[in-house]
Amino acid sequence: MKSRILPILDIPYSPEAYRRIQLGGLGPEAYRGYLEGFFRESGARVAYGGYMENRSLYAAYAHFGTTGQAARTLHLGLDLWAPEGTSVRAPKAGRVHSWGNHKSAGDYGPVILMEHETAGGPIHTLYGHLSPDDLRGLRPGRRVRAGEIIGHLGGESDNGGYWPHLHFKVIHDLQGYSGDYPGVTDAGNRAFFERNCPDPALFLGLP
Repeated sequence: MKSRILPILDIPYSPEAYRRIQLGGLGPEAYRGYLEGFFRESGARVAYGGYMENRSLYAAYAHFGTTGQAARTLHLGLDLWAPEGTSVRAPKAGRVHSWGNHKSAGDYGPVILMEHETAGGPIHTLYGHLSPDDLRGLRPGRRVRAGEIIGHLGGESDNGGYWPHLHFKVIHDLQGYSGDYPGVTDAGNRAFFERNCPDPALFLGLP
């Protein structure tokens, strides 16, 4: 029977290859050790999860809050952890909306946004922590086929300092953003972002 899982990485989906993880209470160093052990012991090729997860690791980055502001620790996307250089595929046909390279520690690094037409109106998808080479030659409006390779997982020196992974997000209203969109928020804004950025695992059909 044909899988209902939409393509997102150039690693075929199977329950053995894709395993859910939780990183909520782990700090910047602890999450790395956890990932190392998880891949070694599970035999997984992709570890995924993190939607609306309250993560301690962001406390290490000034990017996610300053004195007097509410700490931004709620993760708004789906992370898919896999080897550096893994190809990223467009899960649905669409067009390139915008892109950017956010080089601050803890930020996205290279990111691409796409727009897709649906029966309910346009939606957007975001692909963060890519390789800088993926931004070369892009142009707004370029059509992309479902399953087409649009990028590759960047290394730590390019992707904000994280283990290689894809930050994938579904967005209804971009709120005027171009080449960027918040990846983490504070508890006070959770309800809005749950509406505006629905669970990406449901969009992809991941269990």
